[in-house]
Amino acid sequence: MQASTVIFSARKIITMNRSRPEATHVAVRDGRILAVGSRDEVSGWGPATWDDSFADKVLMPGFVEGHAHLLEGSMWEHIYVGYFDRRDPSGKVWPGLQSIDAVVARLAAAQAQLNDPQRPLIGWGFDPIFFGDEPRMTTQDLDRVSRERPVVVLHMSNHLLNVNRATLAAVGMGSHTAIEGVPKDESGEPTGELQEFAAMFPVFQLLSEKAGFSLGENKDTAWNFAHIARRVGITTSTDLANPLSESGVAHLRAATDDPAFPIRLLPAFAPMLFKGEEGPAHLKAVCTHNTDKLRFGLVKLVLDGSIQGFTARLRWPHYYQNPGNTGSSGNGLWLLPPSQLASQLASYHSEGFQVHMHTNGDEASEVAIDAVSQVLALHPRQGHRHTLQHAQMVNGAQLARMAELGLCANFFSNHIYYWGDAHYAKTMGPERAQRMNPAASALRCGVPFGMHSDAPVTPLGPLFTAWCATNRLTLSGRVLGESERISVADALHAITLGTAWTLKMDHEIGSIECGKFADFAVLEDDPLVVAPERLKDVRVWGTVLGGRVMPAHQA
Repeated sequence: MQASTVIFSARKIITMNRSRPEATHVAVRDGRILAVGSRDEVSGWGPATWDDSFADKVLMPGFVEGHAHLLEGSMWEHIYVGYFDRRDPSGKVWPGLQSIDAVVARLAAAQAQLNDPQRPLIGWGFDPIFFGDEPRMTTQDLDRVSRERPVVVLHMSNHLLNVNRATLAAVGMGSHTAIEGVPKDESGEPTGELQEFAAMFPVFQLLSEKAGFSLGENKDTAWNFAHIARRVGITTSTDLANPLSESGVAHLRAATDDPAFPIRLLPAFAPMLFKGEEGPAHLKAVCTHNTDKLRFGLVKLVLDGSIQGFTARLRWPHYYQNPGNTGSSGNGLWLLPPSQLASQLASYHSEGFQVHMHTNGDEASEVAIDAVSQVLALHPRQGHRHTLQHAQMVNGAQLARMAELGLCANFFSNHIYYWGDAHYAKTMGPERAQRMNPAASALRCGVPFGMHSDAPVTPLGPLFTAWCATNRLTLSGRVLGESERISVADALHAITLGTAWTLKMDHEIGSIECGKFADFAVLEDDPLVVAPERLKDVRVWGTVLGGRVMPAHQA
């Protein structure tokens, strides 16, 4: 018996397929695209149900989020203390906080509602770089919230956090602590700011034991994340750092196996707890769980930290204004020592896996490019598509080498808006800030690229990300690097087929053409017609995943 066919009509279909850029109808069978074209062109495949629900809408390929974290689905269980207004999953807008005193006040109000005195209080979204010359947060600030209860404030970048003295005591940190990333005050005591994973790990263990905090491995977190993604038109997303524990994988299977689960999910293996051959073997075993909606096989290696947190690794002349908290070198921290990168990369490369490397600073990108060159010389492999994630400071010479080596980039274009002013004035300086997230240069050099939000660092919203790359406007309204602006068409390509390429899924998603999954973003407005400055305001009606219609506001 032939499977049923549904033909959707639309005001316009933007296909991202160069051989047929636009259409008005798309036929779907078995969750895949059967045909795209005019009414007459798609009607020759036998009996079909005609669906005119989208007759006044614009269809695009479902948006692809190439760097986000399931943590976005669980952070709202805690207290938002960020600088910017932000909407939670229920639709409530939480006003941004413009001072440390305001952060302390919101946390104090929240802690007054907690009954268990031992349960940690967690805030998130904080970033001191927005507070001008105000001193950085210390234990004394958070002691004003509570002297007995552990209080933890995660930075917006997730590369730093602040704690009170009760937290330091609970994890055994003090003047004797010699971990890099634990700044000390003049008396030799920790200031309460902890930088990067080695310093933060004991606190994460405490939060896991006392507050059930996780990095997004449970079933509910995946559902929460997916609902947020659906509302902004995303049909495929990564979780770009996941330990892939046995229980975590089981939770992900349980969530994604549900036909109503609204996105395809690609968790990337973060092999921090695995050495040598154990990591590749573990990932091979996990890949046996692959389905159409849950795909394993990506690897995430983290080289450096956060530029705005002054923990990223920058080439000479390093940071424009050094605040004195950039580690013992005065130039950020290595999270994976350069001497170990090539061997780790080779262990996954030689097994056929695709590796995504977090490189915010240009020194980290240089080290990654060198490592890929070294590994390819020993283990030649076409079509590896290893990807530099963020790659915010790569220059023209580095992009040229990336093109030669077959490397991809995934730019953090949202940074231009959120931190562009800070990068111009404090971290990179004017010249280097002008080229940050250089999408136009990548196009000129032939480097395939996508763009991302790094949620929960910045909110999920591919159209906003495309707006950032097209307009390059900072929070203050400065145009930062006019020559690196790209067209709306190129930006839309980056959040669909471009990101799909960086995930090695361009044969299945990213464009509306025969044989691919019937995954669509359903829009109220035409992004190719609205003014470029209005791109972020294009309204999302919902999505279609594998032919299943999913309105944005569906419960």
